[in-house]
Amino acid sequence: MDLLLLVVLIIAIIFIVGTMIHMYNNLVGLRNRVKNSYAQIDVQLKRRNDLIPNLVETVKGYASHEKGVFEEVTKARANVMNASSVEEVSAADNQLTGALKSLFAVAENYPELKANSNFQQLQTELSETEDKISYARQFYNDVVMKYNNACQQFPSSIMARIFGFKEENFFEAPEAEREVPEVKF
Repeated sequence: MDLLLLVVLIIAIIFIVGTMIHMYNNLVGLRNRVKNSYAQIDVQLKRRNDLIPNLVETVKGYASHEKGVFEEVTKARANVMNASSVEEVSAADNQLTGALKSLFAVAENYPELKANSNFQQLQTELSETEDKISYARQFYNDVVMKYNNACQQFPSSIMARIFGFKEENFFEAPEAEREVPEVKF
C-alpha cells in the first residue's frame, strides 16, 4: 500500500510541475508575441515617418504659405519618434494622423499638386502604410488580449504573479474613431 501511495504522489508531483512549466512557458511565449507585435507597429510607424518629409516638401512646393500645417506635421512626427511607451506612441500617432489629415485637406485646394505624380505616389505609399499600421495595431491588441487573459485567469494568474508578468496596455484608437455612430431604424 505504501508503494502505491508513493507512486500516486510522484505522479501528482510530476503532473503539477509539468502544468507549472507549461503555464510559465505559455506566459513567456505570449509576452514575446506582444513585444514582437509592438515592434511590427514600430516598423510601420518608422516607415510612415520616413515618407512624411518627402510629402511635406512636395506640398510646400505648391502651398508654401500653409506654414502652420507643415509645422504641425513636423512636430507630430517628432513626437512619434520620441515616444517610448505604448501610451505615448498611441497619443503621438493619433496627433500625427490628425496633422496628416490637415495636410491632405490643404492639398485638396491645389489641383496642380493633386495631379503631381510624386504627390500621388507618396499619397499611395502613405495610404498603404496606414493600412499596415491599422492591421499591426489590431494584431497587437489581439495578442495583448490573449496575454492579459493568461495573466488574469486562474491558475496561470498565480504563475504570472510569482514570476512578475505584468499586463500590457492596448494600443488606443483616436477618440474620434472610437465613437460609435448612432444607428436609427
